[in-house]
Amino acid sequence: MTDAATRLAALEPACDRQAALALFDTLDPVHPDELTGRWHGRELATGHRLDGLLEASGWYGKQFDGIDSVHPLLFATADGDIFAVDPKRVPLAVADKVPAGLVRRGRDLLGVLRPALRTRRYRARLREVRHRAVVTTAMVYDHLPIIDVFRRIDDTTVLGLMDFRDLPEPYFFILTRD
Repeated sequence: MTDAATRLAALEPACDRQAALALFDTLDPVHPDELTGRWHGRELATGHRLDGLLEASGWYGKQFDGIDSVHPLLFATADGDIFAVDPKRVPLAVADKVPAGLVRRGRDLLGVLRPALRTRRYRARLREVRHRAVVTTAMVYDHLPIIDVFRRIDDTTVLGLMDFRDLPEPYFFILTRD
């Protein structure tokens, strides 16, 4: 286990926001080519208003097929089908107002809602950006005021920080390569 992985493990499953930011700021940048493939996600709870909602909803992770070819939201049904969701069809503006328990019950409907939510079109792209004084790779959503910024834990794990214009505090998540 790398030093960064050990430090991340010490913070999981929950820590305060300052501890997450302190770890993030020590991590190496990620080059866009290093993200190619499908990644499974999990949350790093920091007391953010969105904590628990992605996992409760059936969020699986992200898929990076190329610099301009990104599926920013993958979800998994109870039967294991993984599919890309159009972020415009996810009510992020009210997400922090819906209790995680209600979201979890709604997850059972993913199989039924799949045709309305699914997209085959890419809905994000990767760009190198300067964030917190480091140039690293970020995923820019096509139709939402969200930028996910990545830093390296190790060759198969990155720490993500979601910068969402409508929420003042960063939301943290971890991606592990499938």
